[in-house]
Amino acid sequence: MTDLAKYRNIGIFAHVDAGKTTTTERILKLTGKIHKTGEVHEGEATTDFMDQERERGITIQSAATSCQWNGHRFNIIDTPGHVDFTIEVYRSLKVLDGGVGVFCGSGGVEPQSETNWRYANDSEVSRVIFVNKLDRMGADFYRVVKQVETVLAANPLVMVLPIGIEDQFKGVVDLLTRKAWIWDDSGLPENYTVQEPPADMADAVEEWREKLIETAVEQDDDLMEAYLEGNEPSIDDIKRCIRKGTINLDFFPTYCGSAFKNKGIQLVLDAVVDFLPDPTQVKPQPLTDEEGNETGKFAIVDASEPFRALAFKIMDDRFGALTFIRIYSGRLEKGMTVLNTFTGKTERIGRIVEMHADAREELDSAQAGDIVAVIGMKNVQTGHTLCDPKHPATLEPMIFPEPVISIAVAPKDKGAAEKLGIAIGKMIQEDPSFRVETDEDSGETILKGMGELHLDIKIDILKRTHGVEVIVGKPQVAYRETITQKVEDSYTHKKQTGGSGQFAKIDYSIEPGEPGSGYQFESVVTGGNIPREFWPAVQKGFQMSMDRGVLAGYPCLDFKVTLIDGSFHAVDSSAIAYELAARAGYRQTMPKASPQLMEPIMKVDVFTPDDNVGDVIGDLNRRRGMIKDQEAGATGVRIKAECPLSEMFGYIGDLRTMTSGRGQFSMEFQHYMPCPKNVADEVIKEAKEREAGKK
Repeated sequence: MTDLAKYRNIGIFAHVDAGKTTTTERILKLTGKIHKTGEVHEGEATTDFMDQERERGITIQSAATSCQWNGHRFNIIDTPGHVDFTIEVYRSLKVLDGGVGVFCGSGGVEPQSETNWRYANDSEVSRVIFVNKLDRMGADFYRVVKQVETVLAANPLVMVLPIGIEDQFKGVVDLLTRKAWIWDDSGLPENYTVQEPPADMADAVEEWREKLIETAVEQDDDLMEAYLEGNEPSIDDIKRCIRKGTINLDFFPTYCGSAFKNKGIQLVLDAVVDFLPDPTQVKPQPLTDEEGNETGKFAIVDASEPFRALAFKIMDDRFGALTFIRIYSGRLEKGMTVLNTFTGKTERIGRIVEMHADAREELDSAQAGDIVAVIGMKNVQTGHTLCDPKHPATLEPMIFPEPVISIAVAPKDKGAAEKLGIAIGKMIQEDPSFRVETDEDSGETILKGMGELHLDIKIDILKRTHGVEVIVGKPQVAYRETITQKVEDSYTHKKQTGGSGQFAKIDYSIEPGEPGSGYQFESVVTGGNIPREFWPAVQKGFQMSMDRGVLAGYPCLDFKVTLIDGSFHAVDSSAIAYELAARAGYRQTMPKASPQLMEPIMKVDVFTPDDNVGDVIGDLNRRRGMIKDQEAGATGVRIKAECPLSEMFGYIGDLRTMTSGRGQFSMEFQHYMPCPKNVADEVIKEAKEREAGKK
């Protein structure tokens, strides 16, 4: 039995280009897992093993690996920073116990850092912070610490201070021991000396050390009293307090360095051991019933409990489908039979492997706390629970965001059509934020995703990995419809053919709901005018209709149906009659309720050099953008805005032209807003032309 206290399941997450993958490479080198460090910009990073990742220098899918440090086993997941692949971060955080948030020393807290931080807060994951790239122009450790407080509303606990900055950055002062770690210029992580801090930093070291101890001792009343009386606690006591506060999410130990130059990584690894929780110290995962409601029971992390695990990622490679699972309790052994509570079917475990990016090591068994991959599972998808058939249990499932953009694709020739179907089936299993529909009338395949880059990569994977050439249509926006007025109406469904007929009469009102409230249904029928057993049929009839709005056929958002009254026939009324009445009522009443087209509004964050700020803002205004904030940094300006998605296609090309290639931007879905009339008219006209073309 391995000691779970020696396990750390951690993720490394941050904004695109803050240096997550480089940090992971340095950790693997330091822990002896790899012997040559691969660089992202050379396409050599261990955890970036897809062709698309190596070419673009970005991480697309989370990669798992494990290593040893000071007698502790780390299971590490390197996650993508790009907003289109946020789903990878979300599902990784779901199965991790702790994380390292990497921030760029010059870029600071960037937009994707905020999203990932929010996800980590939702998943209640303890974190340490690593401020990276302190050797870069414009790097400022203290500014980033301030941003963590103001932008993320988090409490950074500064553990080290940088010695020198930008090209003078030499090392760090460890505030607990008051010792300086100084690296030489060889770039080797092991070439450092521990010495006294520079004399000119003495005041700063004492000031920050005092803050550190004051914050830490708040976790222990006895130590706090002793400290107020002038007795400084021992380093072990301070570490114990920091560990407690970190696990409770009261603060986040904050380190700094330069991963690329191999400076400062050892202290972060020590912090993972000292301050991040082992699997038994994390709040156990709640178990749910078939409807997804919590049962009040939990999956206690213990190898002697019944087996329970969550499948959090499916990956298809040359050896077949890999299912990544996090084991919460019990043991998993080769040849064992497990139950998938989602499908109700059992599967036999063939091979268990420990992953190191795309390489693997065979295992005979794994236990609670482990993150491993199983080869050859047939019907398992992301978010499914695997458990002991004698003790069925369901872990809290994952919720995935809705896609906001779609494109139509068609195979180039007949031979590619069958391959396309198989390839898309595999891709859907791997990525739950990627959806596919077939337009029954036109026969087109519609791919839906989180952004242009997301779909661009999917087309590339189709071509390269699966060898399917497709013709790609232009991107389409996922519009929605809603209503703006309350309408009371009545509908009678009558059908009389020989024998028993169909009869249902409903009186109802349809009114706009609060934004984000979805579809709501209420019945206030009294006196048995419509028997209670038919109410769910009315509810279902309206709900089934909301997928198709009356303006342009887009799904309808946020409305409430109240069933007021009606009547029934003792012989001819049935659930199906009431469902048909509700469907016809929807089509009759929605046009009267002042329907309105809604468009997705994106949160856009643009970085531009100072000289181009005017051009960039002018361009965003032309795209119907609302400028929300401007923030001057050391090397340029960050502009935060909200823009309609329909105006943002191809934006990266225009931004590069305006800024001579130096601008960057990221964008994520914010909310839906009513479309201006001229835009709505155009969209509705196009939708009607499409309908006419199909007929």
